[in-house]
Amino acid sequence: MQLKNSLFLLTALTAGSAVARMHGHERRHAHHHLQHEEKRAVGDIVYANFNGVWKSWINEFSGVTSTTSASGSTPTTASSGTSVVTVSAVPTASSGPTVTTPGSCKEWHAFQDGDNYTREGFGNKTMNNGEKYIKYIGNVGDPYGSNIIEVSESKACEYKHVIRIDGSEKETWTIAFWNKMGPDLKLTGWYGNAVLTLKINPGESKYVAFDDDSQGAWGAAKGDSLPKDQYGGYACTWGEFDFGNTSNEGWSGWDVSAIQAQMAGLDVQGMRICTHDNQKCSAISNLAKLVENAYTALEAGVDGIGGEWTAGALRLVVNIDYE
Repeated sequence: MQLKNSLFLLTALTAGSAVARMHGHERRHAHHHLQHEEKRAVGDIVYANFNGVWKSWINEFSGVTSTTSASGSTPTTASSGTSVVTVSAVPTASSGPTVTTPGSCKEWHAFQDGDNYTREGFGNKTMNNGEKYIKYIGNVGDPYGSNIIEVSESKACEYKHVIRIDGSEKETWTIAFWNKMGPDLKLTGWYGNAVLTLKINPGESKYVAFDDDSQGAWGAAKGDSLPKDQYGGYACTWGEFDFGNTSNEGWSGWDVSAIQAQMAGLDVQGMRICTHDNQKCSAISNLAKLVENAYTALEAGVDGIGGEWTAGALRLVVNIDYE
């Protein structure tokens, strides 16, 4: 996917995502291992999920126990952490922000006059960090994940950035959405940190709205959950998105990527993402027999693949189980 003047390209989600492609494979592979092998330094913020509630604290344990106290007499052990702070819970796999109030839309993809769009159901918008490319942190929602919400068909046109997901004709599929940055504000969004998960039955359509300056992806797979790789990352076909990027004058972009599934040696699920009028598309068929303006492992180092859109409202149609 290529945005305006190639100044900012989608998200650093995988080796195949646009920003990571600009900075090379190695960072992505190293990141996999860092998730499980890095040691916490004194002063690092540590995050953990306790019964669905994310907690954080400042690490004060260096890994070395002192042999004496300050007085030189009694053995002591360094504290394992203090200042525990409770932060907003990440939605579970069966939940997520949903707006159920009736809307006024005659057509879900209609545009509003004067760029007058609602934010009903979204949380507070978080400010971006001013960094570039892979280090960029946009809007992750406050509470975390409240920048991505399910809406009704009659309400969809009232939001600025909306997708319609059309289900398989044969089986029930699971669609999970996550931010590029996880609740620790690192590149951990796809390590089990989905903020909205939907079940889509055969022939069913669902609608999801995204707040401005949201970067992330969704994954789709048959059954009740998404497959994962050996590191715990979602290993299926992804739809990568960047809606209303503040650092790129409000431009948006998207692409379909099978890189994670292929790197894990798993099946590639079919997915097609197009503007509602089919002007611009990115697609991969089941088992990657057909690839159109999308990423497979072979294109992981290639730039400029996918769709882009000027500043303003965007409506996308997502077909899963695409043949």
